[in-house]
Amino acid sequence: MPRYLTLIRIEEGSFELEDADPGFDARMGALFEEITKAGVMLETAGLKPTKEARRILWEGGRTSFTDGPFTETKEVIGGYSITQCRDLAEAVEWAKRFLEVHPPQWKVGCEVREIEEM
Repeated sequence: MPRYLTLIRIEEGSFELEDADPGFDARMGALFEEITKAGVMLETAGLKPTKEARRILWEGGRTSFTDGPFTETKEVIGGYSITQCRDLAEAVEWAKRFLEVHPPQWKVGCEVREIEEM
């Protein structure tokens, strides 16, 4: 069965987890329990802020480094998951359900991509 990487995109600093409505943690917990019981979730995690990150670029035969935060970037990767699903449609459905758990005033997006197996 194929594996999928879901990249969670956020506008860094536009909201705080502490600002979530009281039912957010319970909704997220219920979804994680369901996706785990379904045998779909392989791994998931949030990422630390970009102020603690470093970008590395290879260009023109040279390596350059940029320390975060990355002010030129409005949208960043805030987390990820790796799932094992029947097909892209199933992976997208789980990602959609993940987004719908979030408070409506938050702007959260994601990109779902199949992992190329070697």
